[in-house]
Amino acid sequence: MRRQLLTIAIAAAAATAYAQQSPMQLWYTSPATFFEESLPLGNGHLGALVYGHPQNDIIQLNDITLWTGKPIDRQEDAGASRWITDIRKALFAEDYALADSLQRHVQGHNSSHYQPLGTLHITTPETLPVSNYRRTLSLDSALACVSYEQGGVSYKREYLVSAPDSVIAIHLSASKAGQLDLTLGLSTLLPHHVRVSPQQLTMMGHASGDPAESIHFCTIVRLQNQGGSVTTTDSTLVLEGASEATIWVVNATSFNGYDQHPVRQGAPYVEQANNRAWHTHNISYNKVRERHVSDHRKYFSRVCLKLSDEPSSLPTDSLLKIYNTGNTIADRYLETLYFQYGRYLLIACSRTPGVPANLQGLWNPHQWAPWRGNYTININLEENYWPAFCCNLAEMAMPMDGFLKALAENGRHTSRNYYGIARGWQAGHNSDIWAMANPVGEKNEMPEWANWAMGGAWLVETLWEKYLFTQDIDYLRQTAYPLMKGASEFMLEWLIPNPNKPEELITAPATSPENEYVNDKGYHGMTCYGSTADMAIIRELLINTLEASRLVGDNTIVDELQSALSRLHPYTIGSEGDLNEWYYDWRDYDPHHRHQSHLIGLYPGHHLNHAEVMSQQELDKIRTACEKTLVQKGDQTTGWSTGWRINLWARLHRADQAYHIYQKLLTYVSPDNYQGADRRRPGGGTYPNLMDAHPPFQIDGNFGGTAGVCEMLLQSSISAAGVTINLLPALPAQWADGEVKGLCARGGYEVSMQWHNGKVSQATISARKTGPVSIVCSGTTRTIKLKAGQQKHLKF
Repeated sequence: MRRQLLTIAIAAAAATAYAQQSPMQLWYTSPATFFEESLPLGNGHLGALVYGHPQNDIIQLNDITLWTGKPIDRQEDAGASRWITDIRKALFAEDYALADSLQRHVQGHNSSHYQPLGTLHITTPETLPVSNYRRTLSLDSALACVSYEQGGVSYKREYLVSAPDSVIAIHLSASKAGQLDLTLGLSTLLPHHVRVSPQQLTMMGHASGDPAESIHFCTIVRLQNQGGSVTTTDSTLVLEGASEATIWVVNATSFNGYDQHPVRQGAPYVEQANNRAWHTHNISYNKVRERHVSDHRKYFSRVCLKLSDEPSSLPTDSLLKIYNTGNTIADRYLETLYFQYGRYLLIACSRTPGVPANLQGLWNPHQWAPWRGNYTININLEENYWPAFCCNLAEMAMPMDGFLKALAENGRHTSRNYYGIARGWQAGHNSDIWAMANPVGEKNEMPEWANWAMGGAWLVETLWEKYLFTQDIDYLRQTAYPLMKGASEFMLEWLIPNPNKPEELITAPATSPENEYVNDKGYHGMTCYGSTADMAIIRELLINTLEASRLVGDNTIVDELQSALSRLHPYTIGSEGDLNEWYYDWRDYDPHHRHQSHLIGLYPGHHLNHAEVMSQQELDKIRTACEKTLVQKGDQTTGWSTGWRINLWARLHRADQAYHIYQKLLTYVSPDNYQGADRRRPGGGTYPNLMDAHPPFQIDGNFGGTAGVCEMLLQSSISAAGVTINLLPALPAQWADGEVKGLCARGGYEVSMQWHNGKVSQATISARKTGPVSIVCSGTTRTIKLKAGQQKHLKF
């Protein structure tokens, strides 16, 4: 308790030393027509998208646990591992076409689909012209608001999704008594029926598919009015003559865990929904609002960024359209807003135990979401959590703990069935709410994405990062390390001696996610051995697991880890000075391919950032090759890839390129599928509601961009030399003056700082753990010592 109070005091002191940022708000002068203009709200479980039309408002609803499917069959494709020997034989005979063909035998089922919950309709009979319309989303309070004037009356609608009260609430008011008239309806794209009762709509339904094998849901909408009357039709509630009203929306599904059948072993979803609805009888909107805002600000207000002295007076869509055309004040505000929007989205979509943010985060209006709305774990799920720790939102990574435990349980079975390995666990390219771990593709998809065994090895990096930032040794011992060790045990078995150089270890078969090569014989293929991406992921995993084993005092696997690390096939540099992506210096079929998986050791990994596993001279050569690779890749790519490249350039301390790619991420993308007057269609970019345009929408680009801002402002590492914090390692010239409060650094530190003319003028370092830390600033290094709970104010 004493330490907790001290930490609070430190945070308060740091807050007073640094100026507050401008209000963070998205706002518009018209309702949304398209999903890409709607405003997202969420409590990590329930989601809402606000369109805000005065006469026909729709609020699209999501529940992060509403998916198709059921628990996996752990005996699926038992014996498929027999094909691995044949694939390896083909590879080492250099028969890559045969290897590509045989890979399809080692493919299982594809993932389930994330599905939308429904749509709430608010219609009004008034048809008079509307004036002074404004639609806003406050990132500071997680409140959306629509206001307008019509027929001499001012109307206001306020929307929130509360985590403390597990409810969506919409409060409607009018400036004159008795002027609220509306009709409420509820619908969904899924099989369902709606029952109407006094003041309440109840929708029962299930995910697409056999109702005996699907997740079911119960959605309840309650209308609470002040004045006026409520009547019913066969499918709607009709409110007439009210002065104020509150609409409450609750939901529950039968999802009861990744290994529980959603019907036979399902959660009591009807009872849960009714209990949540009953709760709304005993609370006021103002009390729910107060608890909601307090809960949100507890997390959101930890980090403030200031890049300009005044906010922009332009609507958000206009800001985006004029970005990088000379209005520096507007540019700085938009850049700050986008950074904080990523933090806002993470708070809103990642708070459900065992169910992480998916490709759409939480917000999906489509019955069949793009890419199934699943967990794509050859980059996208990992990228969702890149900003969690540096942006002071470690709690939002909690869903990954339970998800990875489930993935490991299933992964032990798929390891045996598909790879013939009974030790440890692995995961493939895709997963879903059922924590499927098998290679996907259903025996007929392209091996470049379907056949991939590195998912578990990469995902546990998130758990290791959580330890590095929080220094929670109990978390490392009880949660992170067992999963890291299991992923490492699988890789120790999966690695085989290189027939060309038996002293080396490689993977076979291997791919480089979603990329294709043209080999020296002209064959255009996908399957290979010893891909650089595989080697990089495994090298990062084994290094981290070795250090974790030392920290928790487990020596049972140390010798194996050290031996394997010393034998891993090394990085190689191509004839053009780039980092080879393949075992040989083969040509990429698409030189500008969106994936750059072979650069994982640079970011999000660490082993290409300090010389511990190789000499400094060798490291410098490889980092130069990484830079050459990024130059070859160019800057036209998808949204999530743009986010990744910001971070890669920042790790190379190339502020100019990191910022240039950040600007690319903020390129306006039309919301109307490029049919309107403004038909610019870049590779990647940002929609009017600031959601990432992959295209279409994927949330990982938002999170990659937010993490990229952190990497430009602050980098940290833990090596044999100790903890190092680098201030402004990749500060762009456009951000010559600014300040930031509350960023986190590895080693358990929190950092606030101000800078002028590109140089830090002052910084405050707060510590969770006692020990020395080296502060790198403007090319100089100073070492300070801090005790747990202590802060130090530095002048430069």
